[in-house]
Amino acid sequence: MAKIVITAETGCDIPAAEAAERGIELVPMHVSLGEKTIDDGAISPAEMLEQCRQLGVLPKTSGCTPHDFQLAFDRIHAADPAAQILHLAYSAATTCSLESAVAAAEGRDYVTAIDTRHVTIGQGLVVRETRRWVDEHPEAAVDDARAFAEDLASRVRMAFLPGDLGYLRAGGRLSNVAFLGATLLKIKPVVELLDGKLVATKKLRGSMASAAVALIDYLALREEFDPARVVLVKSPGLPEQVQRVATDHARELGFREVEWYDTGDVITSHCGPGALGVAFAVK
Repeated sequence: MAKIVITAETGCDIPAAEAAERGIELVPMHVSLGEKTIDDGAISPAEMLEQCRQLGVLPKTSGCTPHDFQLAFDRIHAADPAAQILHLAYSAATTCSLESAVAAAEGRDYVTAIDTRHVTIGQGLVVRETRRWVDEHPEAAVDDARAFAEDLASRVRMAFLPGDLGYLRAGGRLSNVAFLGATLLKIKPVVELLDGKLVATKKLRGSMASAAVALIDYLALREEFDPARVVLVKSPGLPEQVQRVATDHARELGFREVEWYDTGDVITSHCGPGALGVAFAVK
């Protein structure tokens, strides 16, 4: 069978080095810092936050353009004309990237694109597990890989605790009323991916460490989860003590592998510094 190449936006928060090792092609999303626009990953999230502080602005994000995808698709096709490309897209409800990928795929019959309806580590989990499945099934056709990815995406659960609600407010991810109420009452809203949309579903109080435990319980105890792995993500500034508490609690619940990732520039722009996210699959 023809080789299957997996592509995804950088907003899936798979590190570039890991993507290269796994054979995953990342297409850059974009972040605007005042008058300057950069590719996601061009600088570290910590540096991006510092530049925003110095400029007195909050970052703004934009999805991949059709040209971004054209460059990626053509590069892959030139390297292996027989390869089939499966694009596992960042949630179409939150950005134009899937629309751009579909536009770029016109006239390129070797490209298949689907909406994972996830962002950050939720999307990343679908991408990495689909890449693993393709490697284990070299005889599979692209439609088989697509079916696997769609089934897995429907079973992935993902939510996060923003570090700074001002970033969600600036990005239009939280209403002003909810923002002000949460700020005054020191509430930590759980932001969950539901049908591809970011929805504030629960309010937590207390320290970030206790909120981290409550977040994992809220997501994991509703359904029978796959204990193989849980993926956690942090933005710059999340205390190590919170990471330890979250890791220990996930293992106590029965997750065999606990994997940590760092947010990239795009996701940091939405959740702010000191954020925590969790994703896993249910059975």
